[in-house]
Amino acid sequence: MQRTLAIELEIFNKLFSAIAEEMGIVLRRSGFSPNIRERCDFSCAIFDKKGELVAQASHIPVHLGAMPETMKHLVGRFDWKDGDVIITNDPFTGGTHLPDITLVKPVFFKGALEFFLIARAHHADVGGKYAGSMAVSTHIDEEGVRISPTYLFKEGELQEDFFHSLISKLRNPEEREGDFRAQIASLFRGEKRLKELVTKYGLEKVLEMAGELKAYSQKAMQELIKSLPEGVYSFEDYLDDDGCGTEDILIKAQIIIKDNKIVVDFRGSAPQVKGSINAPRAVTEAAVYYVFLCLLNTLGDFPINHGCFSPIEIITEPGTVVDAVYPAAVSGGNVETSQRIVDVLLGALSSACPELIPAASCGSMNNVAIGNDSFAYYETIGGGMGGRPGKPGLSGVHTHMTNTLNTPVEALEHDYPLRIVRYSLRKNSGGKGKFPGGEGIIREYYFCTDATVTLLTERRKYSPYGLFGGEAGAKGENFLITLSGGKKALPGKVNLEVKKGERLVISTPGGGGYSSFRARPLK
Repeated sequence: MQRTLAIELEIFNKLFSAIAEEMGIVLRRSGFSPNIRERCDFSCAIFDKKGELVAQASHIPVHLGAMPETMKHLVGRFDWKDGDVIITNDPFTGGTHLPDITLVKPVFFKGALEFFLIARAHHADVGGKYAGSMAVSTHIDEEGVRISPTYLFKEGELQEDFFHSLISKLRNPEEREGDFRAQIASLFRGEKRLKELVTKYGLEKVLEMAGELKAYSQKAMQELIKSLPEGVYSFEDYLDDDGCGTEDILIKAQIIIKDNKIVVDFRGSAPQVKGSINAPRAVTEAAVYYVFLCLLNTLGDFPINHGCFSPIEIITEPGTVVDAVYPAAVSGGNVETSQRIVDVLLGALSSACPELIPAASCGSMNNVAIGNDSFAYYETIGGGMGGRPGKPGLSGVHTHMTNTLNTPVEALEHDYPLRIVRYSLRKNSGGKGKFPGGEGIIREYYFCTDATVTLLTERRKYSPYGLFGGEAGAKGENFLITLSGGKKALPGKVNLEVKKGERLVISTPGGGGYSSFRARPLK
């Protein structure tokens, strides 16, 4: 009987996750912008009628881990009807930052609500003061259009006035509309596949397996917790600055492992700041879930769903850099602060389970937004992975809270008035150690037109730390080569105007090095 259940769980886990994966395929293949079709900056998932995660695709950790908080704000807010689609990007009702626009569709069977489908995508522009909507800003309203949860479709009818009003406020509206329609298509594909699943196996069986999968994953997370030594583990690290005058921004965490439960306490972290590196609570939750899902993966390949999160309690203080409240600017919190939260949590766990924890990776998504009145482009750049127990860190990769792909040079140059002059690994940027950190990246842009550029980057002041005697990775650098050939150093976070013929050079951090530790066998 147990063997039969295990086989069924594996089958249904793959069936559920395949639906989410196919939603992503539809979104990518239908998307207009390189950010969607090339970088794959989107995520898809299935939730049950209570708003609990059933399955997800292998997409973006910061998107996926924040979705449960989104659903907490949405499930009881609407009188859901068949054909509805809700749209939101509000960071203060479970969102991440304004460019991440979330569409939620309920799925009904025989007139009863049973599931929700979610497609969240980073749109290359959502309005605001600067092209790309990833500005060094001081108020949420400067960052773009904030969409409180509202109807995009109501009982199958597109809310035309709302939709066209929204599109008109965004740069490059044709591209934006194309990406929205790709998101909508992904939801309808997910609904089709979910209904096929129910037709084949019956609603009762599908719901039973969804519940069993959550129970199985909860037990797996509890087994992981049992394998860790009980105790209190603390660590702290700093964000470089907020781009608006505040430096050395503290993030601290205390991890309490006791009685088959984990409590992660961020109290004592810095108050929210003027600049845009404040993280909504949903982002902090996503970083915590990511870290413990990585640890769970060391025990085997387990389904990711609500059950994984049940034994984890997260404590934050509203109004801090890890739990921002209105009117905080948050565009960088999603992409930069989330990375530092991961570094802090891994630093704390290096005392609990050193045989599992790597040195700090790049620690930044190295965000670049470029545009003017006629185009808007956004991308992130990888860096070095931290050295690991028994292995060096990888070079030139995205790490931790980002899982996007590289934007091919050919795609970028085809669609935008930009050229890539250099794209290479940054030699000797990884921290030294028995298992050295990976190398960062150098990416050099040539501007074929005047444009506005925004940089949101980290680890330009504080290096990615090494572990157990390994050296720190090299800090990142940003600079502009002017028309006269001069080299102008740029801060980690800046809005600037560039001229046709100027060049921007981004050198991303390397990973920290890793040397040795006294191994502690798992229980």
